[in-house]
Amino acid sequence: MSHNSNFRLEAFSDGVFAIAITLLIIDLKVPPLETIHSSTDLWNTIIKLWPSFFALIMSFIIILISWIGHHNLVRALDKTSAKFQFANGFFLFTVMFFPFPTAFMAEYLNSPYAQPAIEFYCVNAILHNIGWNLLYRYILYPQPLVKDSIGIEHIKENSKGAKYGFVLYSLLAILAIWLPYVALVISFLTWIYWLYISVNIKTD
Repeated sequence: MSHNSNFRLEAFSDGVFAIAITLLIIDLKVPPLETIHSSTDLWNTIIKLWPSFFALIMSFIIILISWIGHHNLVRALDKTSAKFQFANGFFLFTVMFFPFPTAFMAEYLNSPYAQPAIEFYCVNAILHNIGWNLLYRYILYPQPLVKDSIGIEHIKENSKGAKYGFVLYSLLAILAIWLPYVALVISFLTWIYWLYISVNIKTD
């Protein structure tokens, strides 16, 4: 009975992921032709867009990793529950919200007001991590929704990782108060590491 409901849950979730990824690119605009007077002008304008490219790449990596992780998570489920569905809804909200802090950081990253934008982005990472923690909690409690005991142990291990992630992202948000660029670089490297793990993960 749950196979069909899980299929619908994943299909709906995939739609949200697709929309969130699409919205990331909307604020990246092509330089208006009338503002360009030479090839040098054009290249200089493109170079000045580096904050937008950086924010886009970072958020794309986060959403991509989250999509892969969510796909693997749903595949491990044998059934679903109302609590898990609401937890999944909150998780998808954190995914859908990513385009805003991405645009915010892109706009202010190369300005005197970068600190609040980076801080906001780091806090958003905490929000997204809370979404993951809620998913894991309601997969395991009040009754496991996973197919077998091996799957339960795997979910428990991932749940521990999500809890460690909450500590890490909270520390980065605190660090961003005084050293925003350092916090951002560490955050970016952390997601690159998670991308490496996702690429090399073994699946059945």
